[in-house]
Amino acid sequence: MKLTNKSVVVTGASSGMGKQIVELFVKEGASVVAVARRKERLDALVESLKDAPGRVIAFAGDVSNREDNEAMIDLAVKEFGKLDILVNNAGVMDDMAPMAQASDDKYESVMTINVYGPMCAMRKACQVFLAQGSGGNIINVSSVGSMHQAAGPIYCASKAALNAMSKNTAHMYMKEKIRCNVIAPGGIKTEIGAAMGMPNLEGYGRLKAGILGIAPESGEASDIANAALFLASDESAYISGVVLPVDGGWISF
Repeated sequence: MKLTNKSVVVTGASSGMGKQIVELFVKEGASVVAVARRKERLDALVESLKDAPGRVIAFAGDVSNREDNEAMIDLAVKEFGKLDILVNNAGVMDDMAPMAQASDDKYESVMTINVYGPMCAMRKACQVFLAQGSGGNIINVSSVGSMHQAAGPIYCASKAALNAMSKNTAHMYMKEKIRCNVIAPGGIKTEIGAAMGMPNLEGYGRLKAGILGIAPESGEASDIANAALFLASDESAYISGVVLPVDGGWISF
């Protein structure tokens, strides 16, 4: 098993990519704090993994809240004795509105979840890693939208910011052996599109006529989980500051 005795926090764990990451990590021997707002889904996830080699604890929290981001990491340290890996997976889409129609409310909600939340979690994790003195590993789930016009300007900007924070963190803590990498999914079969609601018709129409029209077949959440496992494992020990597209070649267009 690749993650035996590893202590991990995974956000956005109640569905889609986050759920698949938790399931795979626990089967690989990790002890995981699974974080999401929907406690009933987390409880079902814990029950489904009760016989797995690793262990999972549910933490019902909101990643847009600084206190919750800090508390989830404190819980991992309290229950597992340390923190080895942080996976910032939780995120939301914008409504694909072009700039002239972008709203302050949408900007605040997307940036708070996609940028401020991961920043709070990364800050706390780095503090713990530095105190432990044995390095650490951060995996942030971004999007090809950080490099590709796959959504509206707010979402794309939020994911580009996450990429930049990740690269900076990898550079700043190179000597302390704190790794920080990014997974940039393309079109993946998850609930994020449904959660977005009705898209802005003008923005969606322009994207569909352009870059969305040449997107490859959608991938599976397991594709992202497998990439996360590689970055979490010792097999990637010399990899840091990388943005890894997992998109079926979409970014190559």
